[in-house]
Amino acid sequence: MAADPDAFQRLNNAEIAALEQLGVRRSVAAGEYLYREGDSGYDFYVVLAGAVEIVVKDQGKEKVIARHDARRFLGELNLLTGQRVFVSARVAESGEVIVVPRDALRRLIATDPSLSDKILAAFLARRAILMSGAASAIRVIGSRFSPDSTRVREFLVRSGIPHEWLDPDTDSDVERLLREFGIASQDLPVVIATGMVLRRPTPGVLAEYLGLTIGKLPDRSFDLIVVGAGPAGLAAAMYGASEGLRTLVLERVAVGGQAGSSSRIENYLGFPTGISGGDLTQRAAVQAQKFGASLSNPCTAVSLEEAAGNFVVSLTDGTDVPGRAVIVATGARYRKLDAARLEQFESRGVYYAATELEARSCAGSPVVVAGGGNSAGQAALFLANAGSAVTIVIRGPDLAANMSRYLVDRIEADKRISVRRSTRIMALEGDQFLTGVRIGGPGGEETLAATALFSFIGAEPASEWLSGFATLDDHGFVLTDRSLGREHLGQRWEKLGRSPLPFETSQPGLFAVGDVRSGSTKRVAAAVGEGSAAVSSVHAYLAFDRRA
Repeated sequence: MAADPDAFQRLNNAEIAALEQLGVRRSVAAGEYLYREGDSGYDFYVVLAGAVEIVVKDQGKEKVIARHDARRFLGELNLLTGQRVFVSARVAESGEVIVVPRDALRRLIATDPSLSDKILAAFLARRAILMSGAASAIRVIGSRFSPDSTRVREFLVRSGIPHEWLDPDTDSDVERLLREFGIASQDLPVVIATGMVLRRPTPGVLAEYLGLTIGKLPDRSFDLIVVGAGPAGLAAAMYGASEGLRTLVLERVAVGGQAGSSSRIENYLGFPTGISGGDLTQRAAVQAQKFGASLSNPCTAVSLEEAAGNFVVSLTDGTDVPGRAVIVATGARYRKLDAARLEQFESRGVYYAATELEARSCAGSPVVVAGGGNSAGQAALFLANAGSAVTIVIRGPDLAANMSRYLVDRIEADKRISVRRSTRIMALEGDQFLTGVRIGGPGGEETLAATALFSFIGAEPASEWLSGFATLDDHGFVLTDRSLGREHLGQRWEKLGRSPLPFETSQPGLFAVGDVRSGSTKRVAAAVGEGSAAVSSVHAYLAFDRRA
């Protein structure tokens, strides 16, 4: 494997001395394992003498994917996230190491910028290597015809977790694996994760095994709970944690929200050549965790109440999480098309995101993109570049009505993309998989050949769990600060003797940011700004006497 300069940096004498103050030296012998794949956690190791190999099991044998000698250090992103270990560290040459406890490393990363930059750069580069080099550590076996298999794969891809997918319909190795682990066809899909076999797992079950859920956290009391891990929620988490608030982020699906499923974001300040939504939000998540924020997903908030001076967020699994303040950043969910047989083809040709996962499934085949906003435009260009002939279907007469000009210009110049204006999608056609989309437009009805339909037709706020607790507008978006009238503020506000703070809802101490907030600008940059600014209001709220 080619060496990555960020992944394999060496520590200088001052850096080694700083780490030695946090840990202890110990001798290690050849053949000893410092940690193994499947472990729930591990410490941070600095190699002083000797060498350590990073290995992953592949077809029952250990494969070396990296080697660390003197002045190098072990570990990758799961030292920050708390995820289960994907690889093993085996001593290749006897020597000596410094062992730094994980909690001590996290404190160092938050307080020593120079050393933090070196370690985080290495962790990020190593995760990129693991996405291919350690893919066999987690295997998903499931048919491409299975919606359950698709949901598990989508969760792993959006969570940035190394894995490989084996399709029993096409992959000759699958039969051997099924026999080896005693897996019956009715058990599919299965996930073989670091030696453990999970039969027909939901994303939630898989996340719990991998250590991504709230059950891994020793502390269940927080200053700030952020519900939603899109750009607004991640910004709030990063600023909250960096300013000393014990911060927890709860995410319904996977870190990144709708932005995380965007193939390319080009109008975000600081990225002139663009960045994928997944990369942007994964970096934001690492940044928040660097300062001590905890993330838990997938978990859905179902209700909110007050008890003993705290807010209590109740989750679908029955868990109650208390916090002194709450920021709602649950965003919005894409609306579904009113088209015959839509649900039949969801995850079998109908998608609500356009990432590498979806693009690979339809590369070279014709696809339809429904919607006229920026997300639809970005998806159309991405899919065209992946080799698909793309038809954009919009109900209005003008693509520029809701799409940024730079996207419109690119679409109009791209011969692989056609646009059907003043047209609606009426029905979907096919057997096991989508084969066509029936449309109705100025020229009457016709069927477009398509192996995939990507739907980006607007969104509805994910705010139903707040109904009756915070005031919503007529469309379900959360009202905040100056949008709240006297009729929304009761006697409690009179006793407090103040008006709602910026981004504060009708419930003191409850804030709303991003797409879920009434009147918000539906852009990534605006969401990040709101999430960061809301933390200032949280600090002001926590400073008030809340006994009124």
